Amino acid sequence: MSKSFSRRRFLRTALAASVLPIFHDAARGTPPAPKRLVAGTRILEVNGRPAKVFGLTGPDGRPGIRLAAGERFRVELANESGTRTLVHWHGQLPPWTQDGFSWPQTPPITNGAVEAYDYLPIPGTYWMHSHHDMQEQNLMTAPLIVHSAAELREDRQEVILMLHDFTFRTPEEVLAGLTSTTVAAAHAMAQKTEEVPADKGDANVPEPRIVGTAAPVQRMAMPGMTMSGPGGAMQMHMDLNDVHYDAFLANDQTPADPQIVRVERGGHIRLRVINGASSSQFWIDLGDLVGRVVATDGHPVHPVAGNHFPLAMAQRLDILIDLPQAGAFPILARLEGDNRQTGIVLATPGAHIPRIDDSAQAAPPVDQSLETRLMAVEPLPPRSADIVHTIVLGGGMKPYAWSMNGEYWPQVSPLMLTKGQRVEIDLVNRTMMAHPIHLHGHVFQVIAIDGRPIQGAVRDTVLVMPMARVRIAFDADNPGRWPLHCHNLYHMVTGMMTEFRYEGIVI
Repeated sequence: MSKSFSRRRFLRTALAASVLPIFHDAARGTPPAPKRLVAGTRILEVNGRPAKVFGLTGPDGRPGIRLAAGERFRVELANESGTRTLVHWHGQLPPWTQDGFSWPQTPPITNGAVEAYDYLPIPGTYWMHSHHDMQEQNLMTAPLIVHSAAELREDRQEVILMLHDFTFRTPEEVLAGLTSTTVAAAHAMAQKTEEVPADKGDANVPEPRIVGTAAPVQRMAMPGMTMSGPGGAMQMHMDLNDVHYDAFLANDQTPADPQIVRVERGGHIRLRVINGASSSQFWIDLGDLVGRVVATDGHPVHPVAGNHFPLAMAQRLDILIDLPQAGAFPILARLEGDNRQTGIVLATPGAHIPRIDDSAQAAPPVDQSLETRLMAVEPLPPRSADIVHTIVLGGGMKPYAWSMNGEYWPQVSPLMLTKGQRVEIDLVNRTMMAHPIHLHGHVFQVIAIDGRPIQGAVRDTVLVMPMARVRIAFDADNPGRWPLHCHNLYHMVTGMMTEFRYEGIVI
């Protein structure tokens, strides 16, 4: 899916809604003033204790950035955080030097400096987060919402639900506990994420396979997996929840003091759910309400109705909800494999506000029950793949280290692309943990799960279950250097990241 394709889709949607968006620079002759986004610090009270965390505050004083239909992403990021930082516009398709990853051409922004960004965004629900020094865990995150003309025609109240996992420990202390090492060693390990692969030469670049030649990956028994169960089905005991967190936040608040969102009786809601957690996955529980998922990772899908939806790290869901006449309606995020939860409350005027418990019946592991039902409204144009890469996800809890194709970032061999290619990637998970895999600078379509072809969702982050595989496809239309990595922060930091590099890019 290319940037030009997304722009055409945007214009076509606007015309269908009888609203033509104004592209400001073309209409005004001079561009509007950039929006100011401040990376800073703040004090957050969590369960009665104060904590100093980061924040990304937009010009309206709210977290993040909201753009009108047709508005460019023209933003000045002012770093007032007291340290270096670097912000990634997750799911957007900017030029690679504006993506917010620490390449030599785009080093972290020093404290007190201002960095300018200017590109045409794609509409939908996105988010922003630091890609420097594990700052994401300390809440250097915020929503990035790009409205469309079609949404204006819906006339729905927008409700954003952003989820975080929170710990009073530093990220380095968390990493030291996972890797059974010292905080200093964990800090040094995290800093290696800022390093980039050296140019090893073409001899070390893995050869892509022509489509159809990839060997099938057989499921196999491993420690933690048994081969018996109902009907002889294989039962797996997955590794879940690497980190024990002190709290789970919904829009920066805990269940003890949840955000109350005032809504109209019989109101119509577009709920934008963003999983900004660093190492946690949730089930979104609408309770007595029924919602329709109409977009995943910002991209429209044919509606899927329900009231329980799985949400992996870094993924987003747009859910349309039509409320009954009156009442208070908790919207919960339930931690997978655990009884802990967080959430917000939608409440009509005068409604009694129920208490939200911070624990409930344990939720099952997040799975592919939604993914297999999703169908993109705007799928990739039909075309044969030019190349297929197989990327094997490896690693484990002891020792705590995670890899792609047996390599650990930054000692990786870049996967080379040529502009114009249709690329298919087989993501093969040979670990006992699910991995949410995110590709920078492109969006892809999910085209097969465990070898079964589907016409799935268009996404930027896909969950690959233990001992399973997912095939994705995308068009190589955004030249540059682009990371592909697990969005579990501690998996990425301990090695689960590689690079897609376009031919001809000078490094």
